[in-house]
Amino acid sequence: MKVYGTTTSAATHPVLTVFAEKGHEPELVHVSILGGADKSPENLKRQPFGEVPVLEDDGFLLYESRAIIRYLDRRLSGPSLTPSDAREHGLMEQWISIEQCYVSGPVWTVVRGGPVYDLIRQSPAFRTMPPAPDTAELARARGELARAFDVADRDLAGRAYLAGDQFSLAEVSWLPYLEYLFASHGGDLVLERPNLADWWQRISSRPSWQKVGKVLTDLESA
Repeated sequence: MKVYGTTTSAATHPVLTVFAEKGHEPELVHVSILGGADKSPENLKRQPFGEVPVLEDDGFLLYESRAIIRYLDRRLSGPSLTPSDAREHGLMEQWISIEQCYVSGPVWTVVRGGPVYDLIRQSPAFRTMPPAPDTAELARARGELARAFDVADRDLAGRAYLAGDQFSLAEVSWLPYLEYLFASHGGDLVLERPNLADWWQRISSRPSWQKVGKVLTDLESA
């Protein structure tokens, strides 16, 4: 299988994490986001919205990371990342939706105000990206994250993972955004909530994430 993306893309990270969790290794085809390759005619043939990642499986193309990780969990051998219990499965889907609706957006606002974005500003693609947030916008984003993290901290009381006792695709979907939040001076929002902080320590120390969880530190890796 091929994955078109980058090693530092928060959208590509969940896909690579599932491969690692299930004991498989894809062929990663680098598509430079900051170099504009994601908007190239070649990539637009694979992904009509000009984004990454894209999965290629024996001629079958699939895009959108949350769709890809669900597909891979069914397609690949190895431990399941989807709970078999119906209620826990529902909770997994709930927390993936919370990440998509209430977490990833405000995380990127915080990222735009931090050191990672300072690096992005040096790239050719920066002219197509939004500006750094002002003080009020940054405060709103932190407030939105605080609300979501309060809910997660409360629900993690007495259980190891978001959907129960099993590491699942819910964790896979949250990991990249929290990693970038820590790299952008927003980690206090996690660490000041004890259940959330303990959960973060558990999931971020997993071998799969240690292998693939790379934050942007130079323009060549983007």
